[in-house]
Amino acid sequence: MSGAEPDPYPLDELLRLARAAVVAAVDGFPSPPPPHGLHPDAEPSADAFVTLTEHGRLRGCVGTLDAGMPVGEAVVRAAGLAATRDPRFRPVDAGELERLEIEVSVLTTPRPLADPADFVPGRDGIIVEARGRRALLLPQVATELGWGATEMLDAVCEKAGLPSHQWREPGTRLLVFEALRAAGPMVVAPASPVT
Repeated sequence: MSGAEPDPYPLDELLRLARAAVVAAVDGFPSPPPPHGLHPDAEPSADAFVTLTEHGRLRGCVGTLDAGMPVGEAVVRAAGLAATRDPRFRPVDAGELERLEIEVSVLTTPRPLADPADFVPGRDGIIVEARGRRALLLPQVATELGWGATEMLDAVCEKAGLPSHQWREPGTRLLVFEALRAAGPMVVAPASPVT
């Protein structure tokens, strides 16, 4: 999305909500209820991913895709799962929380990518669908890893369990999206009292 457009979602509120959902999941409590009507002009639903990192290394990342749920609900679900159910990692424990960073990514509606030459690394996220498999990489992956278009397209195919060149094959479906993002420390220090 261009910098001139207003964010259609209250990202600071979604980040606060994600933090609360991670803490609840780690402590074994029910997820906090998402607020209704986060923004009067917001779409009724949006897919979202929540990423947890520790000292710059991935600690958990889960999201929704085609979930058709309100954005607050998608963030709560993704946050709890990122902390406890990412199959690549053991569940986060309470002692780790103060070392973690958290990022919320709200996805725009995916659109077909007719020509791979039109893929813009760092702006576009990518979804590949082929042979009954599907995978997604968020836009920030290219920036964080210094990847160009070919590396992103190869990597999303590999993530789906496909040959890296699958994106070049007929019948492979590529979709792009952008992400509205908010990030910060998992644990926010309380404000110092004014004296």
